[in-house]
Amino acid sequence: MFKPTPNPPDIDPIPYDPSLEPQKIKEATDRAINFYLNSGSLKLSIPTRKSNKIFLVDPAVDEETLLVEACESLAAASDMARDIGDVVDHSQRRAMLMLHQVIMLSELMVNRVLDGRRLPH
Repeated sequence: MFKPTPNPPDIDPIPYDPSLEPQKIKEATDRAINFYLNSGSLKLSIPTRKSNKIFLVDPAVDEETLLVEACESLAAASDMARDIGDVVDHSQRRAMLMLHQVIMLSELMVNRVLDGRRLPH
């Protein structure tokens, strides 16, 4: 009878590596399990953050720059609200267009403050 495939070679499928001794493997496994499952072992404590300092505006930035940035952010938010309002259903569209109007009015108010602060040339 003809055999279509040859016999596999007669070698050990996993070569012996002396650095992979069972005790070393067990120690490495224990370290990994303790790291991921035991909250108190081998992990450094993560310092707690104060929630009021997640976002911080540089105190050295002048008010006009802050107003300009606020105005640009409001303009971008207004565009996003308008674009989203164009693709959602009717009830959500009304809410997005109302949000767009509130953002736009806020942008107008910031622009008015900026216009009052500008120095005549």
